[in-house]
Amino acid sequence: MKKLFLIALISGLTAFLSGQSINHWETAVFNNDTWKYFPGTSEPDAGWRSLSFNDSFWASGTGGFGYGDNDDNTVIPASPSVYIRIKFTVADTAAIAEALLSMDYDDAFVAYLNNTEIARAGLTTVHPAYNQSGTDHEATMYQGGLPESFSIGKSILKTCLLPGENVLAIQVHNSSAASSDMSSNAFLSFAINNKSFFYRPVPSWFSVPGLFTSSGLPIVMINTDLGKTIPDGTKIMADMKIIWHGQGQRNYISDSGNVYTGKIGIEIRGAFSASLPQKPYSLETRDITGANLNVPLLGMPAENDWLLLANYNDKTFLRNALAFDIFMKMGNYATRTRYCEVVVNNEYQGIYLLGEKIKQDKERVNISSLKKKDISGDDLTGGYIFKNDYYSDTDSWTSRFPPWNKPGTTVHFVYYDPAPEDLTIEQKAYIKEFINSVETVLHSSSFNSPVFGYKAYIDIKSFADYFILSEVTRNVDAYKKSRYFYKDKDSKNLLLHSGPPWDYDWAWKNLTENCIHFNKSDGSGWAYRINECDASPVPPSWEVRMLKDGEFASLVHDRYFELRNTILSQTRIDRTIDSVAKLLDEAQERHYQKWKILGINVGTPEPDYQPSTYAGELLKFKYWISTRLSWLDANIPGLEVSVKETATPVIRCRIFPNPVEDIVYIESDREIESYSFINISGNIVMEQSGLCSLSIHEDLSRLKAGLYLVRISFSNGGSVVTKVIKK
Repeated sequence: MKKLFLIALISGLTAFLSGQSINHWETAVFNNDTWKYFPGTSEPDAGWRSLSFNDSFWASGTGGFGYGDNDDNTVIPASPSVYIRIKFTVADTAAIAEALLSMDYDDAFVAYLNNTEIARAGLTTVHPAYNQSGTDHEATMYQGGLPESFSIGKSILKTCLLPGENVLAIQVHNSSAASSDMSSNAFLSFAINNKSFFYRPVPSWFSVPGLFTSSGLPIVMINTDLGKTIPDGTKIMADMKIIWHGQGQRNYISDSGNVYTGKIGIEIRGAFSASLPQKPYSLETRDITGANLNVPLLGMPAENDWLLLANYNDKTFLRNALAFDIFMKMGNYATRTRYCEVVVNNEYQGIYLLGEKIKQDKERVNISSLKKKDISGDDLTGGYIFKNDYYSDTDSWTSRFPPWNKPGTTVHFVYYDPAPEDLTIEQKAYIKEFINSVETVLHSSSFNSPVFGYKAYIDIKSFADYFILSEVTRNVDAYKKSRYFYKDKDSKNLLLHSGPPWDYDWAWKNLTENCIHFNKSDGSGWAYRINECDASPVPPSWEVRMLKDGEFASLVHDRYFELRNTILSQTRIDRTIDSVAKLLDEAQERHYQKWKILGINVGTPEPDYQPSTYAGELLKFKYWISTRLSWLDANIPGLEVSVKETATPVIRCRIFPNPVEDIVYIESDREIESYSFINISGNIVMEQSGLCSLSIHEDLSRLKAGLYLVRISFSNGGSVVTKVIKK
C-alpha cells in the first residue's frame, strides 16, 4: 500500500511540475546524429533558424562541432562561432508533455526550435552576430561531467513544436577571438505522456527532471518567466518560494512558501564557479514593483541581498560553510549560511548554501553607511569595503608599491561597497591615500614603531585571525582574490580590518599547481607566500612584512594555540563534519544522482585520489585537516609570550599622506585637542586648538615645500611628534 501511495504521490507531483502526467522520456536528437553546419567566419543567411531554410549548401557531419579539446566528432577550423541545424519528425505533439535541451558547450550558445528561442547561455542581443563574443564557459563531458539541461515547458512547445518535420538550430560562440577551443554537443529529449514509443532511449547519463518531491532541508524553488534562462551579470525578475517547517519536519515542493513567497531579481554569479554545471546565483528579494525588499530568511537577519552558493566544486559541502563558521566563532563577522535544496524552472539543481552577501549592514559588516554627502571630517573616514580581486580600470585603483615578495609586479585594489560609481572624488582619494599610507609605513624602516607604525592603521587581531583561518585551510584565494578589507569611521573604529572571508571552495585540499605551497600532500606550505608562485591577481602580501614584527608574530602564535584547544581542535572540527554529514545524508544522494561527479576529478584540479562515495569524501577531508594542523603545530610563526605584561595603552596616531601635496589627514585613537606645524627654523607656521576630534583634515597648499615637525596633543593629556614632508 505504501509503495502504491508513493507511486501515486510522485505521479501527482510530477504532473504538478509539468502540467500533465509523464509516462517516460525519450531522446529525439543526439549530439552524434548527422547535422548540417556552417563555421561562423561570416554571417549566415538570416533565415537559417527556420524550417523552410534551404541548408543543402551547408556541410554535413557528425554532431559535436568544434576544436581544441579532443571532444569533437567533427573538427572545424578555428572561428568565432559555428551554426548547426538538424531536422527531426514529431508524430504526435499532444503526446509531448515537456522537453529538455541538454547542452555541453564552450563557450556560449542560443538554441531555436523552428525559429523560436528555447534556451541560451552567455550571449546578449536577440540574434547575436557571428563574431559576437560570449561569456567564458568550459565544456564538461570530456572531463567526465554532464551537459547542462534547459527545460522547455508545454506553454513554449505549444508555440513552436510542429506535427511532422521540425528543425533544431543552434549557434555556438567563443568567448574571444583568441579562444583555443570550442564545443557544441546537443541533445533534445521529450517527456511522453503515454506508453507510446516514438524516438530513442535517453542517454545513460540522463537524469529525469521533476522527481524531486520533498526534503528534510529547506527547499528553494525559483521560476523565471516562461522558463527563461537565468543570465550571467544581469538580474532578471523571477518568482521564489522557500519552504521550511522546522528541524525534523518534512518539506514538500507542493507546500506553500511559508518562509518566503514573492519576487526576486536573480543572476548567475562568480568567475570560475559560474563555468561549472551547477550554477551559483546572486539574488535580491523584491516587492511587486521590483524595489528591494528586506526580509529575514531561515533565521538570518532581514536584508535584500542573498546568494545561492553551488557545491559542484566541493563534494563535502563543507569548505565554505566550515571556514565561515570558524571565523565567526573567532569573534568576527562572516557570512551566515543555510543548507537547502534548490529547484530552478522545475528542474532539481542539488544542494546549495543560501547565504548573506557581503555588504555594509548593521547585521553584516557593521560599519557606517557612507553617503555621497560624506566628503569631510569624520564622515569621510568610513565606512569602506574594498578587496583584492579581478579588476578593471573603472572599478579599482593601483597600489604604489609592489609586494614584498614579488618585485616588479602591480597590485590592484577593487572598490566594493560603496560601488565605484557611488563614491565621490573625495572618498576615492581618501581611501587610496589611506592604503598608500599603510603601505608606505610597512615599507619604512620604522614600520613597527609603537605610535606611528603600521599598528596605527591596522587592526592586528583581525589580521591574525584571518591569517590563521587562511593558513589552516591553506587557501589559494585568501590573499590573491576575494580578499576583503573594511574600515569604519574613525569615531567608531579607526583601524583597517581584514575580512570577511570568502571563496573557500578551493581550500582544504591539495591542488595540482606548479607551486611548492599547494601541491604537497604532507600538510606543508604557506598560502600567504603565494607571490612566490604565479599569482593572479597579484596580492599585496602585507603579512610577509607584518610577520617580521615580533608583536604580530607572537599574537599569531598565541592565538593559534589558543584556538587549537577550542574551535580548531580536531575533535571539534570532526564533530562539525559529522553533524553536517547527518544533516545531508538523504539530500546528498539526490545531489549526486543529479551531478554524477563522485570518483571524478572535476572543478578544482586535485592530484589526490577521488573517493567514489560521499562518506569517502568526508574521510579524505578529515585526514587532510589532521595532516595540515599537525604541520602548522610544528611550523606556526612567532614565539610564545609566556608572561602577559599590563602596560599603559599605546597611543595610535597617523598623519597621511606623507609626503603631502595639499590635503593631509590627522587621525588617532585618542581625541585630538590641537596640532601645530613647525618649520626647520623652529617657527610655528600652522596650528589649530580646541578640536576635540579623532579625525582632522587640513589643506597645506599654502605652506612652502620642505620638512616640518608636527606636534599633536590629546584632550586627556600627552602628545606626540612626527615629521611631514610638504611637496
